[in-house]
Amino acid sequence: MVCGGFTCSKNALCSLNVVYMLVGLLLIGVAAWGKGFGLVSSIHIIGGVIAVGVFLLLIAIVGLIGAIHHHQVMLFFYMVILFIVFLFQFGVSCSCLAMNRGQQEVFLNSTWGMLENKTKTDLESQLNCCGLLNVTSSRVQFEQDLQNCPALCKKASSCFTCGDMMLNHASEALKILGGVGLFFSFTEFCVQVDES
Repeated sequence: MVCGGFTCSKNALCSLNVVYMLVGLLLIGVAAWGKGFGLVSSIHIIGGVIAVGVFLLLIAIVGLIGAIHHHQVMLFFYMVILFIVFLFQFGVSCSCLAMNRGQQEVFLNSTWGMLENKTKTDLESQLNCCGLLNVTSSRVQFEQDLQNCPALCKKASSCFTCGDMMLNHASEALKILGGVGLFFSFTEFCVQVDES
């Protein structure tokens, strides 16, 4: 098969958009599965993941239809939206790679304060830990979380804090997320260069 002109770009764009559609469906499915099995109780988290999945799915459909029908207006809007997504994704990926442990602690503290008590207790049960971080700046919050903690380790009085458990894995997870985000942001950039 000879690949020249718009045919090669069309096939590459169609393939990439099919992958983006699958990722969008995967995000929607995983969020629904997590809610169905009770892994995540916060409707805000589930709603956010589903919204990102639907957005990615719609953008991929616009790109796929634009590529198949060689529709210039659709491809233009697809490129503009993909460029905005690229900028956002590139910034978030670089932030993930640059975040140190102190910044992670500040982020966890601020996020923990915004969580509902049900979400906190679900997290403590899933991770088998109690409270976030046992530090003087949030001592009152830690004591309150410790009293409400439903984790099994509390009965054995050998609980780790949830903050320590999350921070142990956070730096590795942030590096993976940053790397994957950079990879996909550059695929979006290559699609834009290929389109123009």
